[in-house]
Amino acid sequence: MAEQVAAMCEQLIKAVNVMMDAETSQIYRLEALKFCEEFKETNSMCVPCGLQLADKAQPAVVRHFGLQILEHVIKFRWNNMQQQEKVQLKECAMQLLSHGTHSILEEESHIKDALSRITVEMIKREWPQHWPDMLKEMEALTSQGEIQTEVVMLILLRLAEDVITFQTLPTQRRRDIQQTLTQNMESIFSFMMAILQLNVEDYRKMKDLPGHELQAKAHCRVAVATLNTLAGYIDWVSLVHITSGNCHLLEILCLLLSEPELQLEAAECLLISISRKGKLEDRKPFMLLFDDVAIHYILSAARSADGLAICKKSSESQAVEVVERRYIFLKRLCQVLCALGGQLCSLVGSEAEVEVPANLNKYMEALLTFTTHSSQFLKSSTLPTWGALFRHETLLKDPVVLDIVTKYLRTSMINLVKTGFPSRDDNPSCEYSRVDFDSDGDFNSFFNSFRAQQGEVLRSACRIVPLEAFQIAAEWLQYQIASPIDMGDTTSKTAEGLCSLLSPSVVQWDAMTVFMECMVTQIFKSLEEERLPIDQSMELLQAVLNYETKDPLILSCVLTNVSALFPFVIHRPHFRTQVLYKLFKAITFEIDQDSKAPRTRAVKNVRRHASSSIIKICRDYPQFILPCFDMFYNHVKKLFVSDATLTHMEKCSLMEALVLISNQFKDFAKQKAFLDEMMGSVVAEWTSEEMRHVLWDPAMFLSFVGADQVVTEQSADTDTTGVNRGRLSFCLYAMLGVVKRSRWPADVEEAKAGGFVVGYTAAGAPIYRNPCTSQFLLLLPNLLALIRTHNSLFIPENMARLSETFSKAHDVIDAEKNMVLGLSHHLLDIYDSPVYKTSLERMQGFFTTLYDNCFHVLGNAGLSLQQEFYTIERLAQEIAGSAFVSLDHVPDHRLRPMIRVFLRQLVQSCPQEYHESLLCPLLGPLFAYLQQRLSTKWQVINQRTSVNGQDEEEVVCQESQVTQEMLEEQLVRMVTREVLDLLTVSCISRKMPEPAANKEEVDEEDMMMESGQTVSPAQPTEELTELGKCLLKHETIYMSLLTLSFTSLSWKDTTNCHRTASIVCWTLLRQVVGGNLLPEAVTWFYTSVLRGLQVHGQHEVCNSTLLQLAMLIYENLRPRYMELRTVMTQIPNISVEALDQYDHRLIDPNAQKVGDKKKKDQFKKLIAGTVGKALCQQFRKEVHIRNLPSLFKKPKPDKAVQNSEALGLAALFYPENSTL
Repeated sequence: MAEQVAAMCEQLIKAVNVMMDAETSQIYRLEALKFCEEFKETNSMCVPCGLQLADKAQPAVVRHFGLQILEHVIKFRWNNMQQQEKVQLKECAMQLLSHGTHSILEEESHIKDALSRITVEMIKREWPQHWPDMLKEMEALTSQGEIQTEVVMLILLRLAEDVITFQTLPTQRRRDIQQTLTQNMESIFSFMMAILQLNVEDYRKMKDLPGHELQAKAHCRVAVATLNTLAGYIDWVSLVHITSGNCHLLEILCLLLSEPELQLEAAECLLISISRKGKLEDRKPFMLLFDDVAIHYILSAARSADGLAICKKSSESQAVEVVERRYIFLKRLCQVLCALGGQLCSLVGSEAEVEVPANLNKYMEALLTFTTHSSQFLKSSTLPTWGALFRHETLLKDPVVLDIVTKYLRTSMINLVKTGFPSRDDNPSCEYSRVDFDSDGDFNSFFNSFRAQQGEVLRSACRIVPLEAFQIAAEWLQYQIASPIDMGDTTSKTAEGLCSLLSPSVVQWDAMTVFMECMVTQIFKSLEEERLPIDQSMELLQAVLNYETKDPLILSCVLTNVSALFPFVIHRPHFRTQVLYKLFKAITFEIDQDSKAPRTRAVKNVRRHASSSIIKICRDYPQFILPCFDMFYNHVKKLFVSDATLTHMEKCSLMEALVLISNQFKDFAKQKAFLDEMMGSVVAEWTSEEMRHVLWDPAMFLSFVGADQVVTEQSADTDTTGVNRGRLSFCLYAMLGVVKRSRWPADVEEAKAGGFVVGYTAAGAPIYRNPCTSQFLLLLPNLLALIRTHNSLFIPENMARLSETFSKAHDVIDAEKNMVLGLSHHLLDIYDSPVYKTSLERMQGFFTTLYDNCFHVLGNAGLSLQQEFYTIERLAQEIAGSAFVSLDHVPDHRLRPMIRVFLRQLVQSCPQEYHESLLCPLLGPLFAYLQQRLSTKWQVINQRTSVNGQDEEEVVCQESQVTQEMLEEQLVRMVTREVLDLLTVSCISRKMPEPAANKEEVDEEDMMMESGQTVSPAQPTEELTELGKCLLKHETIYMSLLTLSFTSLSWKDTTNCHRTASIVCWTLLRQVVGGNLLPEAVTWFYTSVLRGLQVHGQHEVCNSTLLQLAMLIYENLRPRYMELRTVMTQIPNISVEALDQYDHRLIDPNAQKVGDKKKKDQFKKLIAGTVGKALCQQFRKEVHIRNLPSLFKKPKPDKAVQNSEALGLAALFYPENSTL
């Protein structure tokens, strides 16, 4: 036997060396791997060979393989081994731990890890029932030396991870081990603390003694391992163990913060401790950390780490770099302070009756130190804590907090400035950004969300000290206005003497503007009118209005400040016209009037910004702007005539603003006269004979917009077709502006007096008329014609009419493509380059905007005109005859706006009395069509992903082809979500439950013990909407809704599956359960859910919602439909006996009832065979761990165990076992 083992070992060593040798060819490596794997699976000499290979005389790779063999035996053969063999293997493993290792500093970490894994695998199978002295044996091992102590710590850590964190055991075994760990936790904790203290003391004694460096390192290594193990336990043990002995553990951890080699691990433990939730009473001891001593240790550790976090790259150069370990430690300390703040906010002012700590100011200063650190990441980490402190009612009464608020405001003046790009060196934070971010793009997106968070905290701070905040904002604005413009080293690419986005002046103006906006929104909420600083704010506004700049980026900030300060103007009306003129001037802003180049994005932004500001002011303060109406209208008329550079969008923005003001006339005749005058030319153009021909005939339309002409870039199509496209765009933008903004007065009496009320409904509600209705009715026929024509552009014969220049005119535009694929483009590169567009891009943009705007107009019409829209004759047929024409050819990206922008709005704004006449005829055929269309598309996607792997590898796909496939798939996913969202909005209304008690109060240990069944919050209940009830009366429509929602469960989109299964499916099906459903239909609904489980079952969230749905269907329909049982019997590996029991309980009224939790578990076991596995799990070998006799209940006789292992089971693994 020994010779066979030796020979086998020789072969295995050769194979391992071949595998690990970098020079080996792929074929030999695979051969060697196959040989080793087959040996582990089939050979009977695994244990002796594994032990021989694991001998410490062998090289580390060979030893590691030997230990892997032993682990494999325990994991996969343990259940079939004789008791004697198990005992022997356990003894050998313990021998390896005692004598099979080198010293702690020589031994490889992967060997220690493999040794700990073997022991943990045995513990998981035998402790505590058959190995009651395991903890004593581990304790005994630690007395043998440092290496043994380190491995014991690894064993305890891995055990906690497997049992508590990853929960990789069967439920009963997990419960046994967890309960035994919990019972012994006091001694386990004392044991770990003793080892930690002993090794820390020895390390401190020896580290400075000459000649004892190695011994010191060994103690340090053990201390690190112990801290890591503590971190694995602190997370879940009872809080008593953490806070016992007057928080002795936390005291030790604070002391270790000053020990460079141990500080990071100590901070990790401290952070986990202080982040614990649980009963408030149990958390009170954490307030000890606000004592001077603890805060002092944290602060001094932070100071010294900060000093060491940056070091010079070399003695010659001035360049510096971040020392990563020190920087990570700083991050942990920062998190520790934030977690402390979290405890402070939870405990102070709660029923735990905790006083505000005496030295709160020290804590605040410490937190502020991190908020002023150079690292942008550290600054951002403190924000949630500041937010919580500034919202805390009790703490806000404390003078310390009030004092710190002003300091915080001053600090945020620096923090709002966007600096620290990793590619640059213009700020100390760049060095840290290089560690935290991979690219400028990464940093940019981080900073945007960081700034949004800052805005939130800043608003809270401004609420507390509104006047101080105003003072700071005013000083900062005056400073910016007085400062000369500093372009820095990054000037604009296009025009001389202009800033770029990174210029010092721009980042300062930008930060100041954010501060100003936050401050103004809060000052009006916080102060009574007489305390508002109106005169000062008018001085500021005057300064801003007088400020002139040719720099578009700075001008954009100036405009935001004008808008921000506008609420003060209400109290000084004579500033109105000045503000409007400033904005009018910006609408026509150009850098160089004579330049022929297209505008840069920065210039376009300024003009768009000015347009939006005007609309916003007219929307929010229409009554206040009303006296300026004539001045405004005359100015706009003049602009339209004189300025040829105004875009259609800019013109229509001004028209939209005028409509908003005109609503304040509160006089139907006057408003209608104004709209007729303003829109006269648009109505005339849109309803002209020429337009009629163009809009009703696809061929004429394509020719009119120039899509059938070949264009070279030299002959760029600035000619008539460009003008024609502009005419169409302008008409639609104008239509949209008027329909969206024209309204009657909100007050019923004012509406009556102004002539807006034309009658009353049966219920007595007034029926209004909109001043724009007569125009809309004139424009509608050609609008519907354009939608119909646009849909038919996708028919092959019309696609063939596109010239080669414009063959891709209907493709997804790049901006939308990036949005769909989730790609962001780096703003900094494109901001100040002129926006040159190819003829094709212009055409794509035209088609996209035109189509979107058509549906925006229709979507807003119902909302604006209400009764007058819904009573249009044959409206349902007209819409179906335009929007629903040629849908087979309309691509997915064009379908989305129709559903989202038009149909969703239509459904939401349609009064109940038109459900039957308008919505049923529209939605019925539409949902039936969409169900069929989406099913086909998902079938293609499913086939694409399940294609045989080999075929896939042979076809080397082009990158563009892959991107196209991803784009198509993502678009199908998005359309599916839009469609199901429309279905949900149409049919389902949700009732929210009462809010639950304090979330933090849930007792953690209760949750831990039942971690398999997390407590779900109170669920909202779903009911049918009025429209849903109306659709329910039409059997065919309702069946297509059911078919669509149940089919969608097995489409590869987890978000949609979860949403539909939890909200839609049962709500719809529940309505018809009492009716006469055909058995085939019931079977189909049920199998659809099981099919969903097969596709999505590996995702926890989908699994629980689908399980719930399957159970609801089975419980409600099984008593009447025997067919469901037939479906169940086809599930792989189902226990027919268990199914009979379940059915018996369901059908027999006298059967013993079981609790919901137990019932759910039983059902889960029944249908377990349908749950699909994730790809990464599909070829994994199953590990089976048997349950041991129960620790706490009388064991039920387990036949299999009784027959095979009745002999002396309880004696297994006792050290004094006589059979050894």
